[in-house]
Amino acid sequence: MRRIVALYIMIMTFSMLFSQTGSWRTYMAYHDIAEVEKAGNIVYVLASNNLYAYNTNDQSIQTYDKVNFLNDCTINHIAWCQSAQRLIILYSDNNIDLIDRENHVVNLPDYYMKSMIEDKTVNDIYIEGSHAYLSTNFGILKINVKDAEISDTYNLGFLVDYCYIENGKIYAASHTKGIYSAKLTDNLLDKNSWTYTKNYQKKNKTIDEDLLTLIRTLDPDGPKYNYFHFMKFVNGSLYTTGGMYSGGVQGGRPGCIQVMKDGEWTIYEDELESKTGIRYTDINGLSIDPKDNNHVVAFGRTGLYEFHNGQYTNVWTYTNSPLKYAAGLIVESSFKNYVLVLGATFDDEGNLWCMNSQTYDAKSGLLRLSEGSQWTSFHKSSLICKDNYLKIDRTLGSMENAMFDSRHLLWFVNNHWDVPSVYCYNTVKDELKSYTRFINEDGTRVEAEYVRCVAEDKDGNLWIGTNVGPIYLSSTDIDEDVSSTTFMQVKVPRNDGTNLADYLLGGVDITCMAIDGGNRKWFGTANSGVYLISSDNLEQIHHFTSSNSSLISDNIESVAINQSNGEVFFGTDKGLCSFMSDATETNEDMTKDNVWAYPNPVRPDYNGPITVTGLSYNSYIKIVASSGSLVAEGRSNGGSFTWDGCDKNGKRVASGVYMVETATEEGKKGTVCKIAIVN
Repeated sequence: MRRIVALYIMIMTFSMLFSQTGSWRTYMAYHDIAEVEKAGNIVYVLASNNLYAYNTNDQSIQTYDKVNFLNDCTINHIAWCQSAQRLIILYSDNNIDLIDRENHVVNLPDYYMKSMIEDKTVNDIYIEGSHAYLSTNFGILKINVKDAEISDTYNLGFLVDYCYIENGKIYAASHTKGIYSAKLTDNLLDKNSWTYTKNYQKKNKTIDEDLLTLIRTLDPDGPKYNYFHFMKFVNGSLYTTGGMYSGGVQGGRPGCIQVMKDGEWTIYEDELESKTGIRYTDINGLSIDPKDNNHVVAFGRTGLYEFHNGQYTNVWTYTNSPLKYAAGLIVESSFKNYVLVLGATFDDEGNLWCMNSQTYDAKSGLLRLSEGSQWTSFHKSSLICKDNYLKIDRTLGSMENAMFDSRHLLWFVNNHWDVPSVYCYNTVKDELKSYTRFINEDGTRVEAEYVRCVAEDKDGNLWIGTNVGPIYLSSTDIDEDVSSTTFMQVKVPRNDGTNLADYLLGGVDITCMAIDGGNRKWFGTANSGVYLISSDNLEQIHHFTSSNSSLISDNIESVAINQSNGEVFFGTDKGLCSFMSDATETNEDMTKDNVWAYPNPVRPDYNGPITVTGLSYNSYIKIVASSGSLVAEGRSNGGSFTWDGCDKNGKRVASGVYMVETATEEGKKGTVCKIAIVN
């Protein structure tokens, strides 16, 4: 068993390292087992709202997701129909898939798309012959599983927890109304055919113990939770936390740190309340000690937590540090559960800088934790605002997204309606700049109600994500006086002959962003999916949504990039997925040891892009045939260049060996690598 799972993990790791440019992956949790359905030698398991199958014959595991077979994500119920030889998959949005043992999928979207005033929530699935009966909050939906169609809708006018058929009758059990029944020969569409029969009895739905024991031995590698409010790719690993307490909104998510390296997940010690006496929940983010990569500090709603090698070591809270609890709390037992450290980051010297939000104490806004557990306050008056509800002065509502830029300046935002703003702190000069008004190049004020995030691009510009679109502060203006600072709101020409332009993503709620190796901007949004914008900020290269791609949700909470291979990770409210982009981190020098192409050789059944990686920034690439004729040419995206395997006329090139010739942006010759193509 373990060898099979180990082989599965090895294959997944290999495919991740050499994934095709433009491909998608999902990284779903399979931790909490909810439902199990046996279909001969196949056992289907619904766990953490995701699906996998275990083959008892060869002990293999098959996971299912939006990239692999399915049409949606977040599964609420499954049921096996033996007569139709299909598994019914019911999603949280009421979309329905039917899948057979050969993984052929039929989508049944009618119920999902049907406009109804009634609550369509499905509570249970009952199988009788080739039909599935879905108990809903308004009645029963009957599906012909074999023919993949909805047969009938019994609108009973009350919530049905479950239903069943017995002795020629159908029973609808409701904890609010009792159990009603009708003869199968009656007109079941007429609610008057249904009569009260007996008191409600809760359905005893259990999983066979032997089957459950078997399932618990399986381990489809993945995270423990589908929560990814914060992500950071560093040291060859994807570090994540679940969140979320942001913009004054708390998610109530369990505290978790989940780290993926080479396709394998490590879950940091969690469920810490028994050790700390403090609720371990809503962890907003983390930072990694530059002097000890095994030392990680996580932060969120209930203070600062320290971990070493994934094990909890300490918590900083209002009882053992200058951190303070949130203003307005009157019950002392709540103090420990609201020590709001929503932003924190290490500097290069190993000092941890953190922001303490919504506190009475005027000295707790900006703090530094140094080696030897030494705390120092660097609080400034501009981090204080008036709480109009409590009628008091307190620190800002949601100071978060802390980061050091290339100039060693500390940046963070206040993602709160009280004072939507951006801050820049010079730790050497002890000077804080407060940007609370955003005037664009036209002299117009950008009316942002929330300032979500900040990121630095390759040119040293500071990009700021707001609920009305992105703006940026030019690297040349960072030293200017705050009162005269102009924020650039990029104008994208319409190119329709009108000489008009629109603001880049104007009105779009930008929740997160990341800059790739080609200086392109990846913008995650609250409900509009993901945008990729060109390095010159004028071209929309991609707009991924859940309807036009394998993106699993349009609500994006975090973005992180593996700059070495171009994989872009999207943390959503439904879990984690990624897209293999065509831009990677650059090499200063291009040599035969760091420039290579994949796949290589290119075999007859491969029709995807061919990627050359390891290039210098904006390098010039030529693809040349053995005869010396030029086949293709172009510029790199960061450290990568993609070729479609066609010549300049769009025709597939002949079999042979092709030379990749490189040159730097300045024209200095780089190296040469070869690509073998077999047709």
